[in-house]
Amino acid sequence: MLRIASGAGFSGDRLEPAVELAQRARLDYLVLECLAERTIALAQKRKQQDPALGYDPLLEKRIRSLLPIIAKNGVRIITNMGAANPVSAAEKIIEIAEEFKVPIKVAAVTGDDVLMFIHKNKETVEFFPSLNENDFIISANAYMGAEAIVKALETGANIIITGRVADPSLFLAPMMHHFGWSAEDEELLGRGTVIGHLLECGGQITGGYFADPGIKDVPDMARLGFPIAEIQPDGTAVIFKLPETGGILNRMTVKEQLLYEVMDPSEYMTPDVIADFTSVCIREVGTDLVEVTGGHGKKRPEGLKASIGYEAGFIGEGEITYAGHNALKRAELAGDIVKTRLQDRFKELTIDLIGVTSAHRGGIDRFGQPYEVRLRVAAKAESLEDAQMIGEEVEALYTNGPAGGGGARKYVQEVVGIVSAIVPREAVHPTILVKETL
Repeated sequence: MLRIASGAGFSGDRLEPAVELAQRARLDYLVLECLAERTIALAQKRKQQDPALGYDPLLEKRIRSLLPIIAKNGVRIITNMGAANPVSAAEKIIEIAEEFKVPIKVAAVTGDDVLMFIHKNKETVEFFPSLNENDFIISANAYMGAEAIVKALETGANIIITGRVADPSLFLAPMMHHFGWSAEDEELLGRGTVIGHLLECGGQITGGYFADPGIKDVPDMARLGFPIAEIQPDGTAVIFKLPETGGILNRMTVKEQLLYEVMDPSEYMTPDVIADFTSVCIREVGTDLVEVTGGHGKKRPEGLKASIGYEAGFIGEGEITYAGHNALKRAELAGDIVKTRLQDRFKELTIDLIGVTSAHRGGIDRFGQPYEVRLRVAAKAESLEDAQMIGEEVEALYTNGPAGGGGARKYVQEVVGIVSAIVPREAVHPTILVKETL
């Protein structure tokens, strides 16, 4: 039997659940999944500004909270917090371990960066959606699979830190290593991918992103527990959470997570296998205790998906609130004023009445007119100077717009666009670099 837990489902996830899991869950592995498509593109920009950076901003905080515990309890960590710079991340972990006087071995997995390949083959690579001719590519990272992590685990490292790896592969790798599964055994890889997919988003499977008050109630969400899987050599698993933690884990939460971000459940493509979820059986075997069996696999895809980040201009925004009687009409008038002044200059101009039209573009509900409305104006611009104009026009509504405007704010952000591409496996050259405390 193998016991794996998910301690993070994205870069900004809570720290406390991972600490509690490392302390109390008697784990073999704790996986911290902290990387999204835009996350790694932004990390590449940080690395360009400082070659020592480019790893997850919360790396140091997470490692400081976990290192003494995993050293004491013998828990191994697998994480993609290396982002654009796994080697520097490994060096930072060693630095913290030496400060704590904790002996540790760290394996950095690199090879996902395919930026040079994309630049050299830009004319022949197909992008989804397509790039414009003048879009400047700042990052290109292929989704590596479990095999590179398995090789890293064979070094005996306590912490494996990677860049871009497919999310389920972070969990599949310790199963392959522990049970000796072959990279050619598609059935077992398919079942392992099911388990990895169920665990990868952390608290989502225990009630986070599931809760809907009065419809799908979830208790004690302020102390949401994260999932643990007890996995058998045949790829079956029981998923649960620690006692006395918040949330729920049942057939409904597991089924929602199983279908999360899945377009075709009969062909869920990963670098390791094409998994088939259609035969998965989900059965409650106790309170917050769900058994997962079944799942199939087919031969892995020929190529690898790559996430491409590019400079996509700027977004300028401005907001102002109108409150009291006739707030909606005043906010609408304010929006019309700004639209008239800016619509000829910006092709992509958005006027939102937050609380009225901003989410579903519909009208107000059956309860009548809102008492307060916040106007938001946003537009995409080619230059920083043009983007700044949006907030300036909204701020000018203080004295140039309808009565009672307040709480204006303005800001500009650089936009990193993301497209996908398929690259040949030969473009990726996984490398393992091991570092140890002195």
